[in-house]
Amino acid sequence: MDSIKRYMRFVKPYYWEIILTLIIGVIKFAIPLFIPFLTKIVIDDIILNPALTDSDKIEQLINWLGGSIIIFFIIRPPIEYYRQYFAQHVGNKVLFDIRKELYVHLQKLSLKFYSNNRAGEIISRVINDVEATKNFVMIGLMNLWLDMTTILIVIGIMLTMDWQLTIVAIISLPLFAISVKYFFGRLRSLTRERSQALANVQSYLHERVSGISIVKSFALEEHEQKIFDKENGAFLDKSIDHTKWNAKSFAVVNTITDIAPLLVIGYAGFQVINGNLTVGTMAAFIGYIERLYAPLRRLMNSSTTLTQSIASMDRMFSLMDEEYDVQDKPNAKALPPVVGKVEFENVEFKYEEEGNTILKNVNFTIYPGETAAFVGMSGGGKSTIVSLIPRFYDVTSGAVKIDGNDVRDVNIQSLRSQIGIVLQDNILFSDSVKKNILMGKPDATDEEVIAAAKAANAHDFIMELPDGYDTKVGERGVKLSGGQKQRIAIARVFLKNPPILVLDEATSALDLESEALIQDSLDRLASDRTTIIIAHRLSTITHADKIYVIDHGEVVEEGTHESLMEKKGAYYDLFQIQKLE
Repeated sequence: MDSIKRYMRFVKPYYWEIILTLIIGVIKFAIPLFIPFLTKIVIDDIILNPALTDSDKIEQLINWLGGSIIIFFIIRPPIEYYRQYFAQHVGNKVLFDIRKELYVHLQKLSLKFYSNNRAGEIISRVINDVEATKNFVMIGLMNLWLDMTTILIVIGIMLTMDWQLTIVAIISLPLFAISVKYFFGRLRSLTRERSQALANVQSYLHERVSGISIVKSFALEEHEQKIFDKENGAFLDKSIDHTKWNAKSFAVVNTITDIAPLLVIGYAGFQVINGNLTVGTMAAFIGYIERLYAPLRRLMNSSTTLTQSIASMDRMFSLMDEEYDVQDKPNAKALPPVVGKVEFENVEFKYEEEGNTILKNVNFTIYPGETAAFVGMSGGGKSTIVSLIPRFYDVTSGAVKIDGNDVRDVNIQSLRSQIGIVLQDNILFSDSVKKNILMGKPDATDEEVIAAAKAANAHDFIMELPDGYDTKVGERGVKLSGGQKQRIAIARVFLKNPPILVLDEATSALDLESEALIQDSLDRLASDRTTIIIAHRLSTITHADKIYVIDHGEVVEEGTHESLMEKKGAYYDLFQIQKLE
């Protein structure tokens, strides 16, 4: 039950609201308990009372019903309203706090975590599993206690009426408790398996909806349908296993709870015949039996729902327990305003502890204001090198330094805030053009946004969009061309105005017109700042101050374009392959 203890940390700030809700709830559940007692009064004290005339009986009946109407139609409705309102209010605030903390946690997790986990499953835990834990607040912390309080009140009332009949009424309670405990344990593991199967379906859907263009272009609809049917079928199997066990538990528990009324009717009837019990008391007991065992049935329902909540808590906390591969040291300092010197000292890197070495003894120094380019065959380690500069990953050994500061010793936010990155496939969010540009500097003015767009050669095409800067770009920018997306991505880096710029194949896979516009804006962006370029097309980096040739994770050559061409080594061979002499 460690998950419950951890969950209570989120509940603790709302203890007083929960206590208030419980007090209101006790009043709400106690009011209907008056009905069986009213039945006894009407039968014994009014209808079967030989001392009263018919007119007296009618008068007393009207008085009792009048008082009951005031209780049920004037007092109870607001109590019902506030009980529901406060219960939902607390539950929703707890979920808000949990999702807030989870999102903070998700943003601190490294890219390694996201490369090893499917987005759909992560989303399922943050949405579905967190939502399912709300039942723990609603049921475990509120309804459970209210039902138990109701049971105690009912038993107390019954004891005042007839203690022997009360013992008959509660004789099956131990059997009920044993059956709930037996079914509860197995239900938890079945629920966890069902939740995982549902997360798998959601993950599959998320990936395929995101990549629907691939499915259609390869005419894979039937093939994908078979895979989806398999995932969906696995969820169905787990759901049926869960349903079978759930149905068994209800069959047993309801059988046990049905025994009690029969025992009460039989024993009470015998006592009435022998003159030891009034008809009104018998009627009241039959009414209280339902109010005794209805909460017990709800408790059984609650145990099922609570099992699902606890299984969801387990999954939620397993996500919260994911360790940070990259995080600030306890004494991390803020990186001072960067001049722009970037150094790699004997850097080695592996993505996994037992995996292949991606970078081997990499050494280089890029001085402030220089443009350095990294070239080589795909898979050589170029992108890995630039991902170590903003600490998307940490080096396995050696050090990456900026202005002499080891990037592991400085605050991550202060480091990344001074590095601008333009990727080959920049992601735009399904928001307006303006808001996507503002990601470079969220508090920028409209004038600064427009200036950045103009510098990125984006202003003209933005003004031609239906709503200009307020045009929604669609998920991942699907409503824009590749060149337009790239220019918006460059505009947000212009707005950020970082001292260090990283261009990771920023102009590849674009048409010539777009490439010319983007190259012009990139040249403007790279001016007067340290610029690191990863390029596939060597013609775009001949102007670089330094060119590093990376092969199988090692720097095999370095120099200017002219010096490397004179060497007629690896760089020269790459140039020949591209026929760009």
